[in-house]
Amino acid sequence: MSTAAIYTGASNNAQSTTTSTFEGVYHRLIKDRPFPVLPNASPYPHDRSASHEIAELHVHPVLEALLHILNNDLPGAHFLCRHVETGLSEAMYTHGILHRIEGDYRNAEAWYGDVAESDCFKQVWPGGLDAATGFIREIEKLRKQKVGDLSKLQAESKREIEVMLTWCQTKFGTDKVADATKIWVPKPEKTKEMADKMLVGGEGWRQF
Repeated sequence: MSTAAIYTGASNNAQSTTTSTFEGVYHRLIKDRPFPVLPNASPYPHDRSASHEIAELHVHPVLEALLHILNNDLPGAHFLCRHVETGLSEAMYTHGILHRIEGDYRNAEAWYGDVAESDCFKQVWPGGLDAATGFIREIEKLRKQKVGDLSKLQAESKREIEVMLTWCQTKFGTDKVADATKIWVPKPEKTKEMADKMLVGGEGWRQF
């Protein structure tokens, strides 16, 4: 499935692509790294300065979470998903992608199953839930049994995330969200406590 309509690649003019745009940050994050398959050994983002740039884009929280995932800022992505997931298939699916990357495979399968009939999931996985869970099982087999083709799985991870990003860009746009209060699930008494716990390197980073 082509995503060329949105992901046109880096410009030939190095000065025309900046990190102040969604596309600029995205291309910076994927420039020298494969798309995530196995859990990263480090709890820290690949690029700490990019975490701030991503937040400063003020795009829809699901798009922000997907960028944080590409930057290995899983606590940041998890925090966003937990606050917007209720009733929003894109947030729930992104939550599942996060769990498959951190190695929580059963939880990932549960989230995938919850959104299997959603339009966004069907767009990413025309073969349905069986194809998606088969992908997760292949990753698990590679990680635990050292059996499988890493490059093939990286290509499939790239396809999954790119199609999902394209879907979300089309649905939500990449303009700044002036008022995100309608997007958030209200949890006023928990917000500060959760934010403290989700700091990079703290309770937000989990190993499986």
